Amino acid sequence: MNFPYSVFPLRSEELVKIKRKALQRKIWYRVLSKIERIQINLTIKIVDRVRSTYLAKVLHAIVKKLIAAMETPVKRLMREVGISLARKTSEIGEKLGCKSARKWAEDWGFIQFLTIIYMNTPVLYK
Repeated sequence: MNFPYSVFPLRSEELVKIKRKALQRKIWYRVLSKIERIQINLTIKIVDRVRSTYLAKVLHAIVKKLIAAMETPVKRLMREVGISLARKTSEIGEKLGCKSARKWAEDWGFIQFLTIIYMNTPVLYK
């Protein structure tokens, strides 16, 4: 997720939510260094809304790290493998004359379906 800093302003409430989720999933201490945890905690305590672009860049890197660690294996594979599988399947469907095949590449249910099939395919056949 690449968010421009002006589109995704950081607020202390959002940081608290992310911190709570990270603590619940037991990745707060495992993924972040002590300095990164301190930066988040100080920002939560002192700042209501981040205005400094430098602080926003630092916090975005930390938040991105946490979000990546909280991502489930299926979601990660959907992003890495499923989307390309759906595009290829969509192109094949279009070449075979199916008019609705163009929509397959954007259908998240179909992408998830293809990803789960990919996950359950033996390594020998991949």
